[in-house]
Amino acid sequence: MVKAMEEKTSDQSSEKLPISEFYRVIDSVTIFRNDKWWEAIALIESYGKYRSIAMYMWEFRDGKWKRKHKFNIRGLDEWNKVKNSVEQLLPKLNKEK
Repeated sequence: MVKAMEEKTSDQSSEKLPISEFYRVIDSVTIFRNDKWWEAIALIESYGKYRSIAMYMWEFRDGKWKRKHKFNIRGLDEWNKVKNSVEQLLPKLNKEK
């Protein structure tokens, strides 16, 4: 069962994220949303003590939001690796093939 549990949100939308009740959502930001797709970043907590930042993508199918992708960042070192990798690839993003 997917149920949203939120403490507070930075989102402009008041709708709760469709995140498993296993996690406690501490804060979140919606990046993109339309009738079919929803992308958000959330600060989540599991087991009452482990925090991570999760990037989610959901697809609206069969009348409900279903998780399509999830990517966790568990600390500053991991974030720096991700950030540096993205920055390395960004200049190649719009180049012709």
